[in-house]
Parts: sequence; structure tokens; C-alpha cells
Amino acid sequence: MALPGAVLFACTFNRVRSPMAEALMKLTFGTRVFVDSCGLRRQPGESEIDPFAWAAMDELGADLTGFRPKTFGDLEDDSFDLVISLSPEAQHRAVELARGRAVDIEYWPTMDPTLVQGSREQVMEAYRAVRDGLEARIRERFGRTETFGG
Repeated sequence: MALPGAVLFACTFNRVRSPMAEALMKLTFGTRVFVDSCGLRRQPGESEIDPFAWAAMDELGADLTGFRPKTFGDLEDDSFDLVISLSPEAQHRAVELARGRAVDIEYWPTMDPTLVQGSREQVMEAYRAVRDGLEARIRERFGRTETFGG
């Protein structure tokens, strides 16, 4: 499949799954694709990425410093070639966004790791599993980036 020009990842609060997917896409393809993420709504009192999501992405070298969750309404531009929803609620909103537009919609059901309880390591394992699952889906869907000589 051809690499789209602009991809939006959407989930419920834009604090875990969609920012992880955005960061993974940017790590894989750099600036070859415009990538953004958003959620349906803001979680009250939360203005930054989930600390466990930040830690899981930091393990791969993704710098999420300065990331701020946003909603569909906060997007500066909604002209995407592809919207990938990671939660059922976001899928409904993505379908509304696509109505009357030339945009592809995909639904990648992704577990919400914030629901996992246990030790810090058990919680981190849940976040890593989501991260690794998203990375596998991105590579499966878009392929691997090609580098000069490699």
C-alpha cells in the first residue's frame, strides 16, 4: 500500500494509545508522512501524556516532552488521508469526520492499558504490550521505512 500523506490516530482521551501511535509513526517514517493524534474529550485535570505511556515510549527513544492532549475540535486541520481509530468511541467520531470527504477510516481495536492494575512492572508490561502491538500494526499496514544503502 502507498504511504498516505496525512494520518490521524484517534482514541478516547489522547493521553495513551493515540500519542503512542503518533510517536511510533514518526519514529518509523520521520517527516515523510504528516501525523497527528487526538481524542474525543479531555480527561479532567490531565494536561500531559500519561506517565506510563511516556516511559514506555522513552524506552524506544521517542521524546514526548511537550506533548499536550487535544480533541478533534482542537485540530488545526482535519484534512487527513487516513484516520485510524484505536477505541470504539473514537471510531464513531472518525466516521462522522469522514462523511462527505475523501478519507479512509480504519479501526484498530487497542486495549486501554490504564485499566490494568497491579505492581508498577505489571502496569508497565501492559503499556509495553500496547506499544509493541501498535508498532507491529504500523509496520504491517505501512511497511518499513527504507534508508539509503540499507
